[in-house]
Amino acid sequence: MTLSGVLFDMDGLLVDTERLWVQAEHLTMAELEGGPWTLEDQKAIMGSSMAYSAQYMRTRSGTTRSTDEVSALLVGTMLDLLADAQIEVMPGAAELVGEVHAAGLPFALVSASSRTVVDLVLAALDRYGVPAFPVTIAGDEVERTKPDPLPYLTAAERLGIDINHAVVIEDSANGVRAGQASGATVVAVPHAVPIEPADRLHIRGTLAGLDVAQLRALVTP
Repeated sequence: MTLSGVLFDMDGLLVDTERLWVQAEHLTMAELEGGPWTLEDQKAIMGSSMAYSAQYMRTRSGTTRSTDEVSALLVGTMLDLLADAQIEVMPGAAELVGEVHAAGLPFALVSASSRTVVDLVLAALDRYGVPAFPVTIAGDEVERTKPDPLPYLTAAERLGIDINHAVVIEDSANGVRAGQASGATVVAVPHAVPIEPADRLHIRGTLAGLDVAQLRALVTP
């Protein structure tokens, strides 16, 4: 068994955008007049689909706006924040993507964020010299998103790789569950929510220092 490919999450793993999502959530709840947005609320939707997040905020706030309207408000607020922000790459992220690319391994970006958000982040990664991802999956492009494994299964299919020999790299509990359910080996770099050890799940404090040799070792019996 050899490493077939590497599938990367985006927010909180490759780029420091989770803080902007939290800010967008606070601003959205204020617009909905839904009261304070707590740390537990943040954890409840971290790594979830936009549809789930919007429905959660709709229920939490008691607003009469539809889920689609709440979703549009949240995404629009995030896009405004991203437009004015200096998007920072997480430690070790650019180096690892570059090494995976140089090794000739198939790789993809798999995000629960909408395509509009993904494309803004991809443009920022390009400015940092991060190699272009051959395949990118956005949360609004699949029927079901994280914690469902479909996004990772879709990425593996488009890359033409065996997901059971791939490594998924994630930071959220929902993303880790998606990676595990897909059949991949998972590397977790927890961002805000603790992640418990499990079979074929490897937990790190940062991407810094992680290299292709170590990824290959994770899938080699």
